[in-house]
Amino acid sequence: MHSTPTDQQPKRRRSTKRILLILGLFIGMFAAGAATFLWQQLAPNRTKVELEYHELSKPVFYQGNYYKTSAIGEKEGLKLPLELIQEWMDPSIIYEKSSDSVIITTKDKVLRLKTTELSALMNEKPINLSFPVEKKGNDIYVPIEPLRQLYPFEIRESEKSGAILIYKKGDLVKWGKHVGAEDAQVRTFASIKAPIVSTIANNEQVMILAVEGEWYRVQQQSGPIGFVRKADIMEDHEETIPAQEQTPAYVAWKPLNGKLNLTWEHVITKNPDTSKLSDMPGLHVVSPTWFSLADGEGRIKNLADASYVKWAQTRNYQVWALFSNGFEPDRTSQALSTYDRRMKMIKQLLGFAQTYNLQGINIDFENVNLKDKENLVQFVRELTPFMHEQGLAVSIDVTPKSTNEMWSMFYDRPALAEVVDYMMLMAYDEYWASSPKSGSVSSLPWTERSVTQLLGSEKVPPSKLVLGVPFYTRQWTEETKNGKTTVTSKTLTMEAAQTIIKDKKLTPTFLEETGQNYVEYKEGEKLIRIWLEDETSIKARLELVKKYDLAGVASWRRGFEQPAAWKVIQDALQQTKQ
Repeated sequence: MHSTPTDQQPKRRRSTKRILLILGLFIGMFAAGAATFLWQQLAPNRTKVELEYHELSKPVFYQGNYYKTSAIGEKEGLKLPLELIQEWMDPSIIYEKSSDSVIITTKDKVLRLKTTELSALMNEKPINLSFPVEKKGNDIYVPIEPLRQLYPFEIRESEKSGAILIYKKGDLVKWGKHVGAEDAQVRTFASIKAPIVSTIANNEQVMILAVEGEWYRVQQQSGPIGFVRKADIMEDHEETIPAQEQTPAYVAWKPLNGKLNLTWEHVITKNPDTSKLSDMPGLHVVSPTWFSLADGEGRIKNLADASYVKWAQTRNYQVWALFSNGFEPDRTSQALSTYDRRMKMIKQLLGFAQTYNLQGINIDFENVNLKDKENLVQFVRELTPFMHEQGLAVSIDVTPKSTNEMWSMFYDRPALAEVVDYMMLMAYDEYWASSPKSGSVSSLPWTERSVTQLLGSEKVPPSKLVLGVPFYTRQWTEETKNGKTTVTSKTLTMEAAQTIIKDKKLTPTFLEETGQNYVEYKEGEKLIRIWLEDETSIKARLELVKKYDLAGVASWRRGFEQPAAWKVIQDALQQTKQ
């Protein structure tokens, strides 16, 4: 049966309506989805989150960073964690377990604070504290009162939250403020999708720490740190934290021509007869080996002689007496181990300096256990302010760098160079007395390498580095038996080496590889070899002083030289005038 056309029209209308309805639904769903998408993209995040440091009861901040441990106390009774002070203010402040003390050393002060005690020692003079050092579990807290005297910083405590903001003298702080009816939101990162950590009220001032696109990284005075839109903050003013008036720093003595010429006077049991000492033109300083560590308690053996000082000073030589550890590692360990023992040594040296009218102290600690590296630095840090207070120059002798623990590695050269006035590099004993091989006491390439290592990786300023040169050499005897060579040596003065050359009618040859003259001769089956120390080698070393603009030269030791050596040094140093 066939349908008629009139039957089809209502059906067509119905299907058009259905299509329009479905289409409408699709458009509605799309619009809703688009609106949701746009809302998600453009609407700000309203979630509030806890501050990163919310578990800290009294957080401490510096330059937009907070410290992992809280401060304790408040206002004048505020105490900062020792580790924070070490990290943010002064890495050299220490806690000494043996004496239960915090010890602070600056360029001119030594402060000792005993836990729980209200009396402290500043340069060994008693001072009273309002609040003591406190121990809580493993944490040590230091009162801010003495810290304020010694370190250039300012502390601001928020009345609203108790947060502590530290500013160092000379810091530049940029301030902005929020101007607007509604509070500005501080977010965890630079986006409106970031959660909120805090809000900034109208006219509230904040520190601007950094700029990131259209956002500022800011810190509120109550502590919170985060990002706020630039549009919400108006730059307000800049503040420079005022620097404290500095007490004039001690200036180390140096000769008029700028380059130091020192020689060591080796005193074993008695001092030399000064009437028999020859002239030493160009010399500035004598360093007699007078003081040495007598025991682990810190007592010092004294070989000083007032008449030697008188002789030196009538010739315009300064006297920088040497203090040695006797090269005894165990005794040294004990003497360096506590503040009281270190202070005992310091007080004796100060007494000797006054008694004998000295101008300086030269520290010669050798053969020291690696574990005492930090204690040696601490001793020098504690000694120097006292010496400077009396106008005394402080110098220390160090070896070239090597992997030998007790000969070289125990010196923290960068830390020591920061404290002392001069550092003497003992650039000799490249081949030492009992060396299994014969060789130069101090070849020129080895000496130069020793210098450049200290100036480079060890960060010793050339203005403090004094090149130590040998006035001695060694006579090496090589003997071969059954295919095996044995080597023995004996020390020679410059004069003794020249006597051998004359007696044996030898002609020295110049060795390019060591930068010095050399002789050898046979005695039966034995081969005798000498790398000479003479005017040639001295001149070459003085060229290094000039090349690297070092502070000067120190010679080991008076009495081993030929008289001509002084003129060589004097002429070379005058040519390197600063």
